[in-house]
Amino acid sequence: MLSRRMLIAGGFCAGTAGLTLPVPPSRAENGTSAEEWARKLVAAARSQIGVTLLYDSSYSKLAFPGGDVPRFKGVCTDVIVRAYRDGLNLDLQALVHADMRNAFTAYPKNWGLKATDRNIDHRRVPNLQTFLKRQNAEQPVGADGHSYRAGDIVTQMLPGNKPHIAIVSDTLNNDSSGPLLIHNIGWGTRMEDILFAFSITGHYRYNGQTP
Repeated sequence: MLSRRMLIAGGFCAGTAGLTLPVPPSRAENGTSAEEWARKLVAAARSQIGVTLLYDSSYSKLAFPGGDVPRFKGVCTDVIVRAYRDGLNLDLQALVHADMRNAFTAYPKNWGLKATDRNIDHRRVPNLQTFLKRQNAEQPVGADGHSYRAGDIVTQMLPGNKPHIAIVSDTLNNDSSGPLLIHNIGWGTRMEDILFAFSITGHYRYNGQTP
């Protein structure tokens, strides 16, 4: 049985106590339709709710390309990877691996690796942040919830300096001040009001276009 507080193992992303928040009826952010790529990305992320039920940060040997752990489990980065594969036919496992091979020194050395590891590189939040920055996908980090659009990627720092990552949904919170996030923070994939619950370390908008 999962503990009330999930901690990162092997440098994926951190989980903390499961958050259960009310989800209001679906409505488009700011009353407008998202771009087609964003709608597909959000739909693919939302489809993981009720499917991925566990948080499991165990290191796994994966197929390449298209490798994944069983969908009933995963970490926060897996929500992102699966959404891009299912929604946009973009394989972040292959894309991050290729970019790391071309520019290995540009990526964090948090784990003491001397070469790429296609089993886990794309499942680490700092690596995804670096990849997105290198794709010119970085957006301003602000305090206005409406500046975060459906399909955007947000990274956060949880207590204990544990990195986290989520996808911005097309659904506003109860007071319409900002969107809910789709993520796995410890109890499977959920859509919750946590945009400003933790310190935001990055804001990205990536539809697969090259710089």
